[in-house]
Amino acid sequence: MNKIISQIRRIPLELVFWIGAMIGILLIDPYGQQHFTLCPLDNLGFTWCPGCGLGRAMSLLTKGDIQASWSMHPLAMFAFAVIAYRIVELIRNIKTIKNYG
Repeated sequence: MNKIISQIRRIPLELVFWIGAMIGILLIDPYGQQHFTLCPLDNLGFTWCPGCGLGRAMSLLTKGDIQASWSMHPLAMFAFAVIAYRIVELIRNIKTIKNYG
């Protein structure tokens, strides 16, 4: 049991989080009318939020619809690049620390 717990503690949670976020972005239907939101401002009833539409814009970007992505949220390309860069850096860090390559 202690061996299993020590293996779980070695899993980099940040890497799991960002990979899960990218999978979620790939699974979003940006063309749908209704969408799930975690935005606290939207849930409180505010009509404007600086981050709203970012996930759908990133999903449009993965589907190749760059113009619609840009019109929905101009920072989608930057956010996508930052998340992808962070995933690569975390994987490099694991490979360096564990001597996997």
